Amino acid sequence: MSPARPRRLRGRGPRLRTAAAVFALAASAALTVPAAAAPAPHRAADAPRATVGASGSAALPEHALVGYLHTSFANGSGYTRLADVPDDWDIIDLAFGEPTSATSGDIRFGLCPQSECPDVESEEEFKAAVAEKQAQGKKVLLSIGGQNGQVRLTTTQARDTFVSSVSSIIDKYGLDGLDIDFEGHSLSLDPDDTDFRNPTTPVIVNLISAIESLKAKYGDDFTLTMAPETFFVQLGHQRYGPGPNGGDARAGAYLPVIHALRDDLTLLHVQDYNSGPIMGLDGQYHQMGSADFHIAMTDMLLAGFPVAGDADNVFPALPPEKVAIGMPATSQAGNGYVPPGEVNTALDCLTKGTDCGSYQPHGTWPALRGLMAWSVNWDRFNDWEFSKNFTAYFG
Repeated sequence: MSPARPRRLRGRGPRLRTAAAVFALAASAALTVPAAAAPAPHRAADAPRATVGASGSAALPEHALVGYLHTSFANGSGYTRLADVPDDWDIIDLAFGEPTSATSGDIRFGLCPQSECPDVESEEEFKAAVAEKQAQGKKVLLSIGGQNGQVRLTTTQARDTFVSSVSSIIDKYGLDGLDIDFEGHSLSLDPDDTDFRNPTTPVIVNLISAIESLKAKYGDDFTLTMAPETFFVQLGHQRYGPGPNGGDARAGAYLPVIHALRDDLTLLHVQDYNSGPIMGLDGQYHQMGSADFHIAMTDMLLAGFPVAGDADNVFPALPPEKVAIGMPATSQAGNGYVPPGEVNTALDCLTKGTDCGSYQPHGTWPALRGLMAWSVNWDRFNDWEFSKNFTAYFG
């Protein structure tokens, strides 16, 4: 990983730490396996889209738009108040809650300091904005992690501290749930931990247990989303954990978490950006920055895939209602940006079976839940191109 950026530049902007360092593993292995001011909101708050039930949450739109809001930090995209987020955004992930240390489990969250964000709202204004978004049918979640927030729950004490500290934040602001955006070295697998269905690595087991505790505390309306990088999910098709040759222990390390919590999971939106080449179910490597990449990566989630190339060890498919595609909202937001036309090509292929190009997915999924963007702030910076296109596509 690259050195941590100064806090004012925080976020998942263009960075090469994954593509240049982490994904060097996949490229070198060459494995072969079987096949300025915010414009006014552009959807009226009194005309919500139709909603459908979703496991682990109250009603969500049939097709939902998820966006991260830079709440605790500032960068070149500018600060956006929660109250000013347009109605297009159905799930708003507050970025970020971070630990006091990597292994403490003690998560802290606060609004951006006024010295960095002169336009930041007061806490009371922020809480009122949370309630107003919820009254409009939106979900407001605490996102934990991000580029700088390494969280390793190595002990049961850290697990319990995580549960209590996250609960305090959720209760303080009246939030709807939690987004797990663990990156970097937060999750890894021990050498003898080879079965994603029965994990034994403490940081994996304790995270699963912590989220189960939060789900039990808040009940069926608790919204749970996850935003792993491709290295932690789809790369698991090639290799899982360090393996017999002592590879990168993070490869595929999200798979046991997703699998154990799939019934409680509201939405998985893998980051299809800041990624190296990934082998799809066609046995070919796919490069970020095209419709093809989004189609191939999403197909793996919706069809299921062999783990570490073992046809007898398959990660089961996720329902399309629990899957969204993660994209950068602008070219400044992350490596792998695609323009609206390419976004629509990917959606046409996955939801209608048309315009699929060279990669043919293993099904057609009209119920694909939607898109995730990094971020609301970057979309505002770009005159809301990403969200406008989403709304034009799904209506």
